[in-house]
Amino acid sequence: MGYIFSRYVGARAVPPYLLILVITGCEILPRPGDTQGVQQAGRWEQHGRILVQPDPRYTIVHLRVDTTVVERHDVLLARFDFDPSDALGDEYSLSVALDIGDARKLSADHPYSLGDSILAWGTVTCLCRPLRPDSVRGTYTMETRGMRQLAGRIDAILYFTAWNDPARHATYRLRQRIHGVRP
Repeated sequence: MGYIFSRYVGARAVPPYLLILVITGCEILPRPGDTQGVQQAGRWEQHGRILVQPDPRYTIVHLRVDTTVVERHDVLLARFDFDPSDALGDEYSLSVALDIGDARKLSADHPYSLGDSILAWGTVTCLCRPLRPDSVRGTYTMETRGMRQLAGRIDAILYFTAWNDPARHATYRLRQRIHGVRP
């Protein structure tokens, strides 16, 4: 493998242990206990704020990013799709919005509390009773912040209440890698 890699790069043979180090450092494989969602969208804005707007006609809540903010304010909006079984009707999507503040001030590999240090909102789209978002609790850990991408891990529980019955509650777990790309 080192010979094949060096042939295309035009350098000396790369030791196999170095390749293993690079591959494991990129976190390609999920960690034990991670949820099985597929991130379909991830947007990172450096000058934005999260707008949470209930729709007056339907039982839905819109999460949007307002980019008219002048000062530095990082926000991350991501959507995860889940399909827990082969049966039809149990698919759902979770949208998560994180109001990070200034991402340059966050330390890498340090878990920040969602709801306290980082404001967070979540919505769920499913073939179920319409749910109103309550809160998001857990942690966000930033791993890397580059010029065009913000990557980290989220370990959160999203809490919801039924629109027509405040006594009925639902929770969804989200524990996996999360990333956002600047447009």
